[in-house]
Amino acid sequence: MLFSQEIGIVGYGTYLPPKRIFAEEIEKKQGKADQGIAKSLGIISKTVPGEDEDAITLAIEAGLDCFAHFPIQKQDISALFVGSESHPYAVKPSGTVIASALGLPETLAMADFQFACKAGVQAMLAATAYVGSGMAKLGMGIGSDTAQAKPGNILEFTAAAGAACFIIGTTNLIARFQGAVSIATDTPDFWRRPGYEFPEHAGRFTAEPAYFAHVKKSSTLLLNELHKKPSDFTYCVFHTPNAKFPKAVAKQLGFTKEQLQHSLVVEKIGNTYAAATLLALTNVLDHAKKGDTIFVASYGSGAGSDALALEVLSNGKYT
Repeated sequence: MLFSQEIGIVGYGTYLPPKRIFAEEIEKKQGKADQGIAKSLGIISKTVPGEDEDAITLAIEAGLDCFAHFPIQKQDISALFVGSESHPYAVKPSGTVIASALGLPETLAMADFQFACKAGVQAMLAATAYVGSGMAKLGMGIGSDTAQAKPGNILEFTAAAGAACFIIGTTNLIARFQGAVSIATDTPDFWRRPGYEFPEHAGRFTAEPAYFAHVKKSSTLLLNELHKKPSDFTYCVFHTPNAKFPKAVAKQLGFTKEQLQHSLVVEKIGNTYAAATLLALTNVLDHAKKGDTIFVASYGSGAGSDALALEVLSNGKYT
């Protein structure tokens, strides 16, 4: 859909655990130091949550970071959606704890989302829908994860922890939404059954029929709807399960290395799952200036993709 009204991002915040582990160390521990796995994935290091950190605490920190940098009126936030693959409770919402810790009002539409790595972007879009419909003056969308990987599995190189928070509104916009599309199919490339400690994945099946097929389809649909081509955008962001996939899909769609450069935070922090696309977007916003345009495409196993386009209305932190 195309956005006919002024609606977009009025604030954002991030949190990454301070602990890191280098991919070379994982290679040594797995006895695969001579296989070049880390180099192939494009991962230098990844974040590791502390013993007292979970998806809730990370989300709270991201929210606090947002409030510290942007003049948000908390009492105007009347919708909160939290996307994660690692909600601490099977039955009990993460959002209620987050809302209480952040001091949000009790008059709050709230739900936890789960759609693998695209749950965070979906949470942001749900907040956008609430604001756009007039049901909320401000909406908050959060992606937060402490991703798990079975010891010895290739996911151990990338599964990381982090959170990003976005506040959506209609005034004092940092960036406005131009359009968005979403797709979903029953493509079981990655899953975890109830009671299982670690997720399973379908190996190479997670690439072409899963990640690439969905990201390219959502991206192409939105480009066509906007009557735009890749060269019309200043920057692009694609979901980062590693650094290899976004580079490949960007090239296949016709985007350049320069457009992608600021979104590849995965190289140093790993795959933060539901927070990954949002964290990449925050880094692009940090470097963007007024008039820049950003193309974003998420991916979530199972499988689906959201594509959205934004126009930057104010200079970022580092411009």
